[in-house]
Amino acid sequence: MSETSDKFEIETLGKSRIPSPLPLFNQPGSGFQFVTDETKVMYYSKFVDRSDPKSLWAFQAAGPREKIYFDPSKVRVGMVTCGGLCPGLNNVIRTIVMQLNYHYGVKYIFGFKYGYQGFIAKYGHDILELTPEFVKDIHYQGGTLLSSSRGPQDIEEIVDCLERRMVSILFCVGGDGTLTGAHRIAQEIKKRGLKIGVVGVPKTIDNDIRYCVKTFGFETAFAKAVESIQAAHVEAYGSPNGITLVKLMGRDSGFIAANTVLACPDVNFVLVPEVPFKLEGEAGLLTHVELLMHQKKKANRHPHAVVVVAEGAGQDLLSSTGTTDASGNVRYGDIGVFLRDKIKTYFKSKEMEINLKYIEPSYMIRSLPANPHDAIFCYYLADHAVHAAMAGKTDLMIGYWNGQFTHVPLKEVIGGRKRIDPNSDFWRQVLACTGQPHGT
Repeated sequence: MSETSDKFEIETLGKSRIPSPLPLFNQPGSGFQFVTDETKVMYYSKFVDRSDPKSLWAFQAAGPREKIYFDPSKVRVGMVTCGGLCPGLNNVIRTIVMQLNYHYGVKYIFGFKYGYQGFIAKYGHDILELTPEFVKDIHYQGGTLLSSSRGPQDIEEIVDCLERRMVSILFCVGGDGTLTGAHRIAQEIKKRGLKIGVVGVPKTIDNDIRYCVKTFGFETAFAKAVESIQAAHVEAYGSPNGITLVKLMGRDSGFIAANTVLACPDVNFVLVPEVPFKLEGEAGLLTHVELLMHQKKKANRHPHAVVVVAEGAGQDLLSSTGTTDASGNVRYGDIGVFLRDKIKTYFKSKEMEINLKYIEPSYMIRSLPANPHDAIFCYYLADHAVHAAMAGKTDLMIGYWNGQFTHVPLKEVIGGRKRIDPNSDFWRQVLACTGQPHGT
């Protein structure tokens, strides 16, 4: 991987020669401020040692360009949503359609249904014509107007479909797997010498996409997760020796669980994929839960406990399922059910009666409409995606870094996942909030 200042160089389809139809900003509220390709957002927000290669890293700033590549009267646009559901998908679809139509004058916008399956002839999925009238109210609904699916499809056949449909811009809305597919599509397009732009919009509840401080849907997810923790605490406190176990989303990154704990400090233990934990023995989770109950009782406090676990935590304690999902990811064992049964067995062996409740709100959370803050964030992501696409940018994702929206090459995005650093101040704050020992 390059460690130079051109690490985040953005590909273009060619020179932009067409004057933008956007009104130039000349007085407050009257139009747009154009951004040049030379405008950069530095990787570091603070001064660092200049000998550090990362001190040269900088992202190209997102925003409208004074000259665009595509003729709005002729361009045909495609859009696809892939992967699991996420609050805000319809907000992104709606904004892309509205911005293309009303600001750039683009009339031909198509939605390919059921993810990348929508490009493959054998599935026979309909292609939707997306107009402002058709999408005007979809932001009130959860899910995605275009539906979704998981798993890779034949890249050559996808590009064949784009050629047949004379699509010049493709917006791919999704997480790591979707963006990996988008990068491969862009590579095949380049190999064929075609002039088709591919722009990714980052979507994942888990907030695990690189070079993007947060992704849409994340805030709605953990805000709703807070409600489940509040209910869990009430359940635990309402019973003698009450223990509530809540399993939240987070396959490889525990940001939802960790942020939920910070927002709702009623949790006694939080378990995330980035931090291995012991189950048995003096330093084990079970022992610490028992000690907490005894300590509260000794202090004349109501003995109860709330445990939050991310779905990908503790997989080393489980037997491998040996199977993969449609996207090729290893199917993880159910850590929630595993812990529920282990807690019951442990306290039974101690002849200590407990009242255990198990809560798993994941599907309810991911199908919600976006909350107001996420809805605004979706608007900005989609707006910048449109500007990038019309300017002929390709093989990139719209990122968010140091308070600015950016262009990030897809090859850099898909090179890994964003995860919690167990040595970070963030994780220290989480542990301080729960009071649990490090490594429990």
